[in-house]
Amino acid sequence: MSRTFFILFISAVLLFFSGCKKEKEEPPNPNKFQLSEIKAGNRSLSQGTTLQDVDVNSAFYLSFSEALDSLSLREGVIIENESASQTANIDFKLENKGQNLVIRPAESFQWFTTYSLSITSKLKAASGASFDGANFSFKTENGQLKLISALINGAALTDNTVLKDIPYDSLQIELVFNEPIEATDLISKFKTIPPVDLHINISDDNTTVTLKNIDPLDYYRQYIFIISATLNSASGFDFAGFDKKFITGLNPTVKMPPLSDEELLDKVQQQTFRYFWDYAHPVSGMARERFGSGETVTTGGSGFGVMAIISAIDRGFISRDAGVERLMTITDFLTTADRFHGVWPHWMNGSNGSVIPFSGNDNGGDLVETSFMAAALLSARQYLNPANNTELFLISKINELLETIEWDWYTRNGQNVLYWHWSPSVGWAMNMQIKGYNEALITYFMAAASDQHGISADVYHNGWANSSHFINGKQFYGIELPLGFDYGGPLFFAHYSFLGLDPRGLSDNYANYWTQNLNHSLINRQHCVENPGNFMAYSAECWGLTASDDPDGYAVHEPTRDNGTITPTAALSSMPYTPEESMEALRHFYFILGDKLWGEYGFYDAFNPDKGWWTNSYLAIDQGTTMVMIENHRSGLLWELFMSAPETQNAMDKLGFSSRKY
Repeated sequence: MSRTFFILFISAVLLFFSGCKKEKEEPPNPNKFQLSEIKAGNRSLSQGTTLQDVDVNSAFYLSFSEALDSLSLREGVIIENESASQTANIDFKLENKGQNLVIRPAESFQWFTTYSLSITSKLKAASGASFDGANFSFKTENGQLKLISALINGAALTDNTVLKDIPYDSLQIELVFNEPIEATDLISKFKTIPPVDLHINISDDNTTVTLKNIDPLDYYRQYIFIISATLNSASGFDFAGFDKKFITGLNPTVKMPPLSDEELLDKVQQQTFRYFWDYAHPVSGMARERFGSGETVTTGGSGFGVMAIISAIDRGFISRDAGVERLMTITDFLTTADRFHGVWPHWMNGSNGSVIPFSGNDNGGDLVETSFMAAALLSARQYLNPANNTELFLISKINELLETIEWDWYTRNGQNVLYWHWSPSVGWAMNMQIKGYNEALITYFMAAASDQHGISADVYHNGWANSSHFINGKQFYGIELPLGFDYGGPLFFAHYSFLGLDPRGLSDNYANYWTQNLNHSLINRQHCVENPGNFMAYSAECWGLTASDDPDGYAVHEPTRDNGTITPTAALSSMPYTPEESMEALRHFYFILGDKLWGEYGFYDAFNPDKGWWTNSYLAIDQGTTMVMIENHRSGLLWELFMSAPETQNAMDKLGFSSRKY
């Protein structure tokens, strides 16, 4: 029994393995062929699942184990709209010796529709082999309303660049869509920020929209054109939304009442002066650093303000008594304010005179800012009348302030150079030597003028004049620049030192300073005329690059660092050097741009049409140079006062300056 069972068991095992071997070795049916791969675009299809979001123009790629019979394709492969039971019209192309089949729709598939792709048993191989059949499913993507083109006055609005100089009074936007749009409530679908009333016209096929302005737009203004995402096609397709910036060009019409040149100069000086008079700090009388700076007053800007007060007295904008009283308030404040070896800080609290740090380590004396104030006080002293007891007392206060400025301390233990900063808490940590050529010529001049704490000529020649960027001598825009950085640097270099120091006929071993300032101004202007940066508004009558506020905060602007920001004080403060060119700029700023640029205290600090930016700020240093340099252009008042001081003549002799006028 057991033997019989064993024999039967062994026989069964052998039969099983024999059967397996036979199944493994069974060759494929020569009368059948196989589908190796099927893709819609680059995505694979699988039986039993529906491939989503297939492009309505997608191609399908099928690979087979054998070459196909081309005559069997039409009945062998069928794509059908499942909901409509409608067969799609498709084109076939065989590749790779007939083993690969490419299928493309003769017309786009319908949006958001499920289709079946059937490979039927009627598909044959070239060898005559048959196919068992297979079924696949896919669903097309949802339709999308797309903007094919957008033109604004003929220029492409879809580029990455911001379109500029669009005519303020002639705006035309043309939009072309890939599908007919739903033509209801279009006013809410197409708009601008800030708002513009638009006339909207739509083509007969509802694919093209044309928009035109009804009223003129604001000039030199940045607009955002918006197509709302609530816009739909007539078939209900969604739109992703669209927005694009553009900037309008100049409106050249006159915006302000007519004035003669002299009346205009009077108006500019008088209104600019109000910054130092009406907006001065109520306790100290000092100039606030900028509009809105509260307690922060500025030493250098207040020095410019002192000169502005002298000009205002002389022009009758204020009475002499009121002006002297304000000068007394300022000198009283300066007497008790923080000083560092006689040197005032850049910024102070206008109520108590304590230093307000300009930066982390700049929390002590600022020699350059102090020199601006010292030059102003010297000019004021020369204007005062010693026969008047009040003014004589003020003269003595000014002399005491000037005599206690320790210019020599700032040579840092007797070096042949002046240092910009010193602080009792951080010492010489700022470590900034004052080297030319920049706005600080007056600093060396005032230091040389001091009897008690003066510097030697060696400090001037080895410190100020001994730098790699002092002598220039090259030409820029065909104009020679004697000193300084290429293209001259910011234009305040031609202003700050020369509010009192008269450059007419002034020269030393290094330059004629009238030529220096004239050519610097002309180079700055010519840069704006030639406009290599292609900025908006730049022209022969709209020019001037200097330090000022700008769209990104505050920056130094010059031909080598130009971002499209024009600062009115640059051209206006160069009026002594370029009277015709500066007057041309003044007329443009006031009459053509005045509705945007003119405010309570004269011209706002800066503007940048290229970025659609206009500030409403004022800075003391820019207000002061405008007021004082226009005065020097008109009367030479501040120049003559400063140059009349015996200290000035001593400094000229010491440093080797000469003047044909004094």
